[in-house]
Amino acid sequence: MPAAVFALAFAAFAIGTTEFVIVGLLPDIASAFGISVPTAGLLVSFYALAITVGTPLVSAVTARLPRRALLLGLMTFFTLCNVAAGLSGAFPTLLGVRIVMAVSHGVFFGLGTTVAMSLVPTERSGRAVAIMVTGLTVAMVTGVPGGTWVGALMSWRLPFLVVAAMGALSTVGLWLLLPSLPSQKIAGSILSQLSLLRNKALMPLYGLAALGMGATFAVFTFLSPLLTHTTGLGAEGVTVGLVVFGLGSVVGTLGGGRISDRYGPKLSMNIALTGLAVSVAALMVTARQPVLVMINLFVWGAFAFAVPPIMQATVVLIARRVAPQAVGTASGLNVAAFNLGISGGSFLGGLALVKQDALTTVYVGVALAIAGLIVVATYRWSGRRSDASARDAFGRC
Repeated sequence: MPAAVFALAFAAFAIGTTEFVIVGLLPDIASAFGISVPTAGLLVSFYALAITVGTPLVSAVTARLPRRALLLGLMTFFTLCNVAAGLSGAFPTLLGVRIVMAVSHGVFFGLGTTVAMSLVPTERSGRAVAIMVTGLTVAMVTGVPGGTWVGALMSWRLPFLVVAAMGALSTVGLWLLLPSLPSQKIAGSILSQLSLLRNKALMPLYGLAALGMGATFAVFTFLSPLLTHTTGLGAEGVTVGLVVFGLGSVVGTLGGGRISDRYGPKLSMNIALTGLAVSVAALMVTARQPVLVMINLFVWGAFAFAVPPIMQATVVLIARRVAPQAVGTASGLNVAAFNLGISGGSFLGGLALVKQDALTTVYVGVALAIAGLIVVATYRWSGRRSDASARDAFGRC
């Protein structure tokens, strides 16, 4: 695997750390600015919303830029945003920095996966994406507990400054290892790029990305009260649960890339979503047993995070056939779909939450996973008719 792919993975690790570390810092941030924890929680929800809305637009606007220069510019901007976050003197300033940082996150990740795939033969593209996504999932294992520990030890500002240092190191690594990457040959205006939202071949795939992430985050968002009130664990047990889930997500990310390359997207998504539905449903049985729930968390994390590399690689491969002039935008839209699933799943899980009984969120998670399986069953994975109709639809825009 080219060294540049691992450089992209380290950049994804820095990005993922910033995204997830905020979860463990919310109480300290709320206390520092004299606001409630739910208000501080806007730093999480607005981040995901900014990725969902901003990524497609900025991806389309920047599509004509040389890809190497764009990746370096995005990582430099990301680094500066983390410095600004760490030095913020008011909550609105911190929130604004998080919003613009989120857009650079989404555009970098969407573009980075297409670049990772371009650096390897087609038959290894799924693994290349999996390695990059692994950087994001490893951040889940270390970002929340590590950032919380550092923040509690000194200040909530320090984790942002540490991530800024990681971002600077990532920028240097990308500058040294990425080959020259010309801009894409773009045909059509920004509006024609965004017309992919009406693309009959790609829209079901975006739906799958959103449903897969939604099925997980409808429950995962409320994992802390589930482990605390249902399982009976303390704060240390919650931290262990997050780490176990994160370890499973690393295994799932690497495994998802491999099964995608070997078995193709349809069978791979059937495996991932079926395993996701079963492992989430199993919480109804295991949640009251500390040992069993930890095993369950590992398996759940593995199936949940097998979905992103499968879907990201599939979207790029199909976009290369049906809309080669907008591959970067297509990839960015998929990143937006993942984050729409995160925010939407969290919202629906919150609606299902009954007092402190977080097990009620399981019904939402299973329902979304089953909806994903229905999309897999009805989508024309052979691609010939859908590819032709997609090309025609894109050409008319």
